[in-house]
Formats: sequence, C-alpha cells, structure tokens
Amino acid sequence: MTICVTGHSNPDTDSVTSAIAYAALLNAQGQEAKACMQIAVDKLNPESTTVLKRFGLKAPETMMDVAGMKVALVDFSDIGQAPANIASAEVVAIVDHHKIGDITTNQPILFRAEPVGCTGTVLNKMFKDAGVAIPKDIAGGMLAAILSDTVNFKSPTCTPDDKAAVAELKKVAGVEDTESLFMDMLRAKSSIDGISMKDLVFRDYKDFDMNGKKMGIGQLELAAIDQVAAIRADLVKALQEVKNEGRHSVLFMLTDVVKEGTELLVISDEPALIEAAYGGKIENGCMWVPGMMSRKKQTVPPLQKACGC
Repeated sequence: MTICVTGHSNPDTDSVTSAIAYAALLNAQGQEAKACMQIAVDKLNPESTTVLKRFGLKAPETMMDVAGMKVALVDFSDIGQAPANIASAEVVAIVDHHKIGDITTNQPILFRAEPVGCTGTVLNKMFKDAGVAIPKDIAGGMLAAILSDTVNFKSPTCTPDDKAAVAELKKVAGVEDTESLFMDMLRAKSSIDGISMKDLVFRDYKDFDMNGKKMGIGQLELAAIDQVAAIRADLVKALQEVKNEGRHSVLFMLTDVVKEGTELLVISDEPALIEAAYGGKIENGCMWVPGMMSRKKQTVPPLQKACGC
C-alpha cells in the first residue's frame, strides 16, 4: 500500500516541502510513497506556491481523508491538525520539530522529532543518514522552508543545525543569494491582494486544545505592519467570525520582520488570560509583544501555561 506523506492542515511551506522530501526519501529506500496535503492546489498559500514554481516542484496531491490508508506525518503530531479519519489510518512514521502531540499508534513506528527550527532540517539529516542524495529541486524546497520557518534566522527557534542545513542545501539547489530568496518569499507571504479576510486568517493558522479551551492562532509575517492598515477593520471582523465558530479565543499575529516583534490581535472570552500569558495590556483589541516572532516557541507555550496545561 502506498504511504501518504502529509503535513498539517492549513499547510505552510515546511509542511508542503517536507511531504515532498520525505516521500522522495521513502521511495529512494524502496517504499512506495506519495506527497499529499490537506488543501486543494488552488488554495495553497502564496509563499508555498512561489517556492514550488521557483524550484519546479509539483504540488502534493490533495488528500483530506485517510481512512484505511498508510500515513506518514510531517511537521505535526496533533490529532487536531490531521486529515479526517486519522484514527482509522495506519500511521507508520512521524517527522517533526514541534512538541509531541496526541497522536498514538498501535505499534512501534519511526518517530523523529528534533528541537530545531524546521522539519526540513531534520529531513536533511535523514537523507544524509540514509546515504541518499537530495535532488536539486527538492533541496531548493527544503532550503526555502528553513528560511521561512526561521524567518531568515531571526526566529528564536533557529539553531546552528538550521544554519548548517541551509549552507548545505543552497549548494545542492544552486542558490547563491538566500537573502533574495527570503525576500521574494516574504513578499509573497505578506501579499493581501485578491484574498478574502477569512482566507487571510486561515493562511497560516492552527487550532490548539488548551485544557479544554479551543484556541486559534494565526500569523501573517510582514515587512511593516502598516501593510494591513487599510484592511484592519475587515480583518478584525473576520477574526470575530472565526471566534464565533466555537473557539474560546482567536489570536492573530501581525509579525513585523524588520522590527522583530508582533502586534497581537486578540478576540477572547477571557482577555485577562491573554494579558497574563504575555505580560501586556490589550488596548483596542491588540497588544504589541516585542521580540515575538515564533508561534511555536513564543506564542503557544505562554498561553498553554496560562491555561494550566
């Protein structure tokens, strides 16, 4: 049975390119695998679309339901971010760089998770460990994912391993100017042209169960926050709609890559809980959190602690 390699719902560039890379590695090792994603190709975020086009990569196959299938998970291990019917699928492997989630298996599997900035960094090591050369186009996708996830090394999630992987992958991919590549990706990621506000919220978004409270956290990385000044009111309305779909809180990170901080838009049943988590005061529905760049390392953990997780 073919292994479906898939990343999390609302896939980002790491999730997409890691599915492609791990499927390629499995195939090189004699296991039939295909790259999948939980979204239609025409709904893929602009950054990932730019990366796939730049390096000539084919988008993963859309796969929303994995009932009865063999599945390998990349860039997540939480049931809430998995395809439909994951409980009836056979999970055969997990490769990740986040906290260990709540997916369980009935038998031992390959589980590799490392405290690095990107799943692409873990996969770079796995290719080397297996003695398998990384194809040029796939190396380009992995390179782009690491630059994206580490915000060009500015994120606190960035490690020496991520920088070493970039140095190796750029040679394989034939990319000399990673700064230019990152800026092209940032321009695509921060584009708001022709997109509905709700789609913008869900472009880079994850739900979390925090002690029984459903918390949604989205992020938009920008060269400057005033890029969204004209749509701010409509964005807040969209966040309220998302909140009304049964969530305790919705947080939306407007991350200023240049200033290295985040304006956090907050809609919550307990604003005081959010203030306690980040040590600030919500004014007019938002708070500025200096130094906040990473949802994984700087936004989720303090909120989990405040919720008593």
